[in-house]
Amino acid sequence: MESDIRVLSIIGTRPEAVKMAPVLQGLANTAGIQSLVCVTAQHRQMLDQVLNLFEIKPDVDLDLMQPNQTLAGITAAIFTHLDPVLKDLKPDWVLAQGDTTTVMAAAILTYYNRIKFGHIEAGLRTGDKYEPFPEEINRMVAAVSADLHFAPTEWARQNLLKENVPAGRIMVTGNTVIDAIQQVVNKPAPAEMTRFLASFENKKLILVTAHRRENFGKPLENICAALAALVQTYGDKIHIVYPVHLNPNVKDVVHARLERFHENISLLPPLDYLPMVHLMKHASLVLTDSGGIQEEAPSLGVPVLVLRAATERPEGIAAGTVRLVGTQTTDILSAARELLDDPAKYESMARAVNPYGDGHASERIVQAILNYRVS
Repeated sequence: MESDIRVLSIIGTRPEAVKMAPVLQGLANTAGIQSLVCVTAQHRQMLDQVLNLFEIKPDVDLDLMQPNQTLAGITAAIFTHLDPVLKDLKPDWVLAQGDTTTVMAAAILTYYNRIKFGHIEAGLRTGDKYEPFPEEINRMVAAVSADLHFAPTEWARQNLLKENVPAGRIMVTGNTVIDAIQQVVNKPAPAEMTRFLASFENKKLILVTAHRRENFGKPLENICAALAALVQTYGDKIHIVYPVHLNPNVKDVVHARLERFHENISLLPPLDYLPMVHLMKHASLVLTDSGGIQEEAPSLGVPVLVLRAATERPEGIAAGTVRLVGTQTTDILSAARELLDDPAKYESMARAVNPYGDGHASERIVQAILNYRVS
């Protein structure tokens, strides 16, 4: 009798956990697969929120997060601590999602240990190695190591083909974040979030997230200036909600520039995924430099303005659900005002079809692992 396929899923950050959760559910419920989970805890607190929500219990927790950790420091720690785990567990497959330092290091270590590697959300590219930083290089390293590439869209598949990845190793699955958000949006909102939203029911709610490394410094200052200008223009007609990342490069700047607008801007600590989804659901508009929110908000019918110079998710722009506005104050303000003032332009974005999947990506990924053994 053939033994089960031993699959180790490696997770470092909250977005990875969200997008891996439906895959882990599928692996755990599939005959012929033994599913194991290792977390590096590259981000500790924010990761734990999602693990609890989806009832994910890691088999291995490396707990590597350190205060003010550098990229070199966290990379070295992952290499040092994850390699013995791979040697001990001896998985047939390692799965990792996205483009974090955890994914990059895991991809290299699977190569060192001659373990098959499946890259979830493969093929995203901007063509600029510093936009986003360090994610663009991380995902390219993962692609070099991968045995199976789970591309979320046809555009991502074409990127991989241009890099000479064999077509037979690429599967277009859709994005697993759609699987996840379809589960979470049907869960009741926490009572505290329900009360919070009720206090702004007669205002247009604008959700903001901005935390990327390439936006540290002047770009983030520009974003804050645009938010201040919005509340000065619209007053009590809008309310901005900004869950602020704990990194001092973000938190210190945002609070210094926006705390005085407390009547029209709520600066919150990072939110658990469940209340964040319900906040997104009730928003009129999202301004973000996040990758995942570019996929999530359109699935809820919410237009997205991307606060970045480049995006690896052009499908949303092509579909009309997302607009790339950069980090110049005047550009952000102009784009936001256009959507707030012009109902026709707003509706054209809100009703556009989300290009990121049908909610069955995780099923396709699990099936591909099973089929690989018998192919």
